[in-house]
Amino acid sequence: MTYLIDTNVLIDVVTGRNGRAELLTQFSRRNILVACCAINVTEVFMGMRPKEEAKTAGILRSLEFFPITWEVSRLAGNLYRQWRRKGQTLGLADVTIAAVAISHGLVLVTENHKHFPMPELQILKLPDSDRG
Repeated sequence: MTYLIDTNVLIDVVTGRNGRAELLTQFSRRNILVACCAINVTEVFMGMRPKEEAKTAGILRSLEFFPITWEVSRLAGNLYRQWRRKGQTLGLADVTIAAVAISHGLVLVTENHKHFPMPELQILKLPDSDRG
């Protein structure tokens, strides 16, 4: 089994918040492969402080990496249109992360439940963290 980690969880890992680093360690102990995708890497580096670069790169490079392929991009666009027709506009990053997970049969680990309404998406829902 492979878990795709949502960006908000990865940010908590890098910053040492909400016990998320320990959560990833628990996954590893249970032989669960932990992964990220290009969107996660981009979003984490967008908000990173310069002094965190080495640690951040080390954490992200330790994860399995799933690229954004043509098929993933097509699925992301289709998910966006499908949910927009239903009256829910989702963000480009979220539909792309969802498409990576769906395309590869990954479980998405997130606390942003509302961003991922797709019934075909397997989700490990984490409780909302204490973001201030």
